[in-house]
Amino acid sequence: MDTLQQAIIDELKVLPTIDVEQEIRKSVDFLKAYAKKHPFVKGFVLGISGGQDSTLTGKLAQMAIDELNKESDEANYSFWAVRLPYGVQADEKDCQDALDYIGPTKIYTVNIKEAVDASVSALSAAGIELSDFAKGNEKARERMKVQFSIAAMNSGVVLGTDHAAEAVTGFFTKFGDGGADLMPIFRLNKRQGRQILKHLNCPPHLYQKTPTADLEENRPSLPDEVALGLTYEQIDDYLEGKSIPGDARTTLEGHYIRSMHKRNLPITIFDTFWK
Repeated sequence: MDTLQQAIIDELKVLPTIDVEQEIRKSVDFLKAYAKKHPFVKGFVLGISGGQDSTLTGKLAQMAIDELNKESDEANYSFWAVRLPYGVQADEKDCQDALDYIGPTKIYTVNIKEAVDASVSALSAAGIELSDFAKGNEKARERMKVQFSIAAMNSGVVLGTDHAAEAVTGFFTKFGDGGADLMPIFRLNKRQGRQILKHLNCPPHLYQKTPTADLEENRPSLPDEVALGLTYEQIDDYLEGKSIPGDARTTLEGHYIRSMHKRNLPITIFDTFWK
């Protein structure tokens, strides 16, 4: 294993193998400890997309809430799950199945189409025509904005679904789905997330489905692996310290280097990685 691969593994804290129950406890205890340390926190907010990552994060969040309430003998804490479709979501059935599986304290549904379209229209009036890709980022940022508004009105904090296989490639929208308060599944790769959901008796179709960000209208439900140019199996193998084909390694490390700015706070003159 070369030094860059080891440096990436060290940065993202990925283990080559996991103890599933131990990793569940790490995430749940992390959420509980944060809530206990900050008395203003009354719960967690998370957008549920119907995919693996939000299903896993949502389940862990609700487990943390249930334990907090049991320990305090009162229903002091809540998990607010948020549906954030742009119009009608193609896999809405999966979203509802995920919500049924998680069993959140409360569900909000906010259709972001009107807000996103208004923003696109306002930019157009100013002479800025968004590409389909840029509009996709607009959707991701609108979704995060809504979640922070819900958190503000409920004394909650916003959870993110960023995990190691997503972080290493920068496959998230800066200040969109990458702009949360807490990242409970940071350190896990994609296959480790599936292991945990299987252990937690999640309906298999929610973690076996083809992952997609589904942000582009010209390429609806575009698989992540097509957009990235490599498979999650290759990404996961790399993050676990294994060898992958040279072309896949070049693609993955290229994604990592180009997206370094996404994994840092706004750059100042004291930062060195950008020079």
